Amino acid sequence: MSKPTIGFIGLGLMGGNMVENLQNKGYELIVMDLNKGAVAACVERGAKTVATAKELAAAADIVMLCLTTSEIVEKVVYAEDGLLAGFKADSVLIDFGTSIPASTKKIGADLAAKGVGMIDAPLGRTPAHAKDGLLNIMAAGDLGTFNKVKPVLQEQGENVFHLGELGAGHTTKLINNFMGMTTVCAMSQAFAVAERAGVDSQQLFDIMSTGPSNSPFMHFCKNYAVDGVSDLGFSIANANKDLGYFLQMVEDLGTVSKIAEGSSANLQAAFDAGMAQGNVPEIFDYFKKLDK
Repeated sequence: MSKPTIGFIGLGLMGGNMVENLQNKGYELIVMDLNKGAVAACVERGAKTVATAKELAAAADIVMLCLTTSEIVEKVVYAEDGLLAGFKADSVLIDFGTSIPASTKKIGADLAAKGVGMIDAPLGRTPAHAKDGLLNIMAAGDLGTFNKVKPVLQEQGENVFHLGELGAGHTTKLINNFMGMTTVCAMSQAFAVAERAGVDSQQLFDIMSTGPSNSPFMHFCKNYAVDGVSDLGFSIANANKDLGYFLQMVEDLGTVSKIAEGSSANLQAAFDAGMAQGNVPEIFDYFKKLDK
């Protein structure tokens, strides 16, 4: 059976490596991105490019998005020359980004009216895993649509989960990031308070890491706060965006999260202090300088 033609929009660190992995596995790619250098690198490996998302959708069997915000996803879908205008029936849209579930469900309904399937499939792990096809993929959507694209997802992910109806992937991702980023904020402040109190941070880590607080996130925070190594490749800007999306989601669900509000306020303050592009454990520097 011939491989489907894939259109891919969003060639950042993650998306660019995902495209390279698919190209290495023999897929025909049509790519778009505002970064012309990233497009050129894909084209040099044999990809094609087009001028509009409408053209890309018309030429592809599966369209994949790896974009930064729900706002950008909606713009790419709904623009006059966007994906919705170009999709042919029986195509599938896969959104690998982290998006607001309500937006995902709205897009899915509008695509379904045109006979187009949609899967939300946010990602876990790193760009290095993307290049090797070893991502964690949290996919959701109609089971028939999922099974249709599952072989391609398995080329990209070591672990591919189907989580239920459309939107469940983005919901799970936002819950995961709420938990993770709140943990980083708490642990980073713990190290900052220890330093201010004159407690040895290495000893604090040695004690805490022998108990139930131990986690990979604790190690990332210790690596920066104690050793000065910033090795969690996720920015304060992205964490801030995701906590905002989590708060929007819980509001849409008719509830509140005071914990998320606190984490979001700290991330926003660090963002406003010029730390947006720093890795999340670098929020330690914000906490270290924080006065009443």
